[in-house]
Amino acid sequence: MIIGVPKEIKNHEYRVGMVPASVRELINHGHKVLVETQAGIGIGFTDQDYIDAGAEILATAQDVFAQSEMIVKVKEPQAVERAMLREGQILFTYLHLAPDLPQTQDLIDSKAVCIAYETVTDNQGGLPLLAPMSEVAGRMSIQAGAQALEKSNAGRGMLLGGVPGVEPAKVVVIGGGMVGANAAQMAVGMGADVVVLDRNINVLRKLDAQFGNKIKAIYSTADALEKHVLEADLVIGGVLIPGAAAPKLVTKEHIANMKPGAAIVDVAIDQGGCIETSKPTTHADPTYIVDDVVHYCVANMPGAVPRTSTFALNNATLPYIIQLANKGYKQALLDNQHLLNGLNVINGHITCESVAEALNFEYVPASKALND
Repeated sequence: MIIGVPKEIKNHEYRVGMVPASVRELINHGHKVLVETQAGIGIGFTDQDYIDAGAEILATAQDVFAQSEMIVKVKEPQAVERAMLREGQILFTYLHLAPDLPQTQDLIDSKAVCIAYETVTDNQGGLPLLAPMSEVAGRMSIQAGAQALEKSNAGRGMLLGGVPGVEPAKVVVIGGGMVGANAAQMAVGMGADVVVLDRNINVLRKLDAQFGNKIKAIYSTADALEKHVLEADLVIGGVLIPGAAAPKLVTKEHIANMKPGAAIVDVAIDQGGCIETSKPTTHADPTYIVDDVVHYCVANMPGAVPRTSTFALNNATLPYIIQLANKGYKQALLDNQHLLNGLNVINGHITCESVAEALNFEYVPASKALND
């Protein structure tokens, strides 16, 4: 199979779909890899590094898309990239379609085979291709929140861990999954007063076993959420419903009644955000203010640490890339139910039920759409 790796073009996105070591693995399996020039330069890989791994370097994204049977990316394709997709071509990347009607419509129209990293599952009920970026984003959320709390950024002027004789900041993490647990780990390490809210008692038990009395693991009710959000200096939104739009748990009224200079980091912004006042921002302009509350809502947070993020992502995606390349998409999807769960769009059909529901499209089961 011919696999294409274009350079990412989203604002301040330096990650790359495949590192040279991954390229070498595909070459060893008998495949051909085409890489757009300078695709890996943001994480320190030159064109020569890719050539040494066996790749062919092409001058433009158009060349990569035109000559490749499968496109491997990191972020969702931008409009100019979606226009280059063609019928039957495999797109393997993060998509986050539920809050993004224009992208969804373009992918339907392209009739490409669109497999989303974020809905691939595993035997433990997890999301193995989302997990590494959730780990990175969860840890980064505390760094970003700490900076947002600085007075120069319109924050309360608080140090997360305080100092002897001065109380630490109160950090409230909404959602105790991969993002929340990693956010809590960083916040605890910085000496903050940490509360994690979740509605799954097993998640709370796991957090309690991990952190003991270093955090407060609280069952999330409307009353508990309101109480802790209004007391918070920093709120981390880490709620995820796989493939679906995130629920708006923190309302405009909550924001209006939070402490002036408090900060919010909405890690769920890729799926529309779990804060009612959230809107996507970029690394170039990451924050804005609503009712004196600093909002950080960067939609590609791990892009700020692209080297760490790319290696973590490649470690997770490479086995699936090899399956798709070795078997072709149809057989690979039929052989692996977890990979099949990643199929979001094929032959003009939406095959992810939560995406179809969020955007009012007809849902076609993946197994049926594969045979159309």
